[in-house]
Amino acid sequence: MVKPSKKKVIFLDRDGVINKFPGRYKYVTSLKAFKLIPSSLVAIKKLTEAGFVIFIISNQAGVAKKLYSKATLDNITRKMLININKTGGRIKKVLYCTHLKEENCSCRKPKTGLIEKAFNSFQARIDRRNSYLIGDDVDHDIKLGKIVKLRTVLVLSGREKLNERESWNQQPDYIFKNLLQAADFIISS
Repeated sequence: MVKPSKKKVIFLDRDGVINKFPGRYKYVTSLKAFKLIPSSLVAIKKLTEAGFVIFIISNQAGVAKKLYSKATLDNITRKMLININKTGGRIKKVLYCTHLKEENCSCRKPKTGLIEKAFNSFQARIDRRNSYLIGDDVDHDIKLGKIVKLRTVLVLSGREKLNERESWNQQPDYIFKNLLQAADFIISS
């Protein structure tokens, strides 16, 4: 029996990676406030064409804080996926943690629940050596990537600033200006 080939996977954070970062302690609370970063759509298309399976994993505690509803989050997700699909990108699955930090759930990044759900929903072997977690937050995204032993990429289009690097608790494997630069590097590696 032939083993199925391993798949290369990309896990993407949402805010600050795919769409414009709303600011520290702020949330994308409406469809109108959701602004895609145009180059992120190009990046997702390129990663799709390069054979990566792409998941979006994101903490969205604004639902639990009642700043926006689950229905609003679903509408934002639908708009995002329509735009990604229109430009030729494909997303395998979008997974959110909508809990408060105080709830101590297993899915709030940097805990591993969202990635475990993604792995469990995906019936293929994962090539971890050539899979990446891309985010804009050292304490959530990069830490999670390190825990699950993926290559980590920090993009500077959101929360973190390079001049704060010495204070980071985690150091990413790679740092790029945005998702497009990260995608170009990953594809060429």
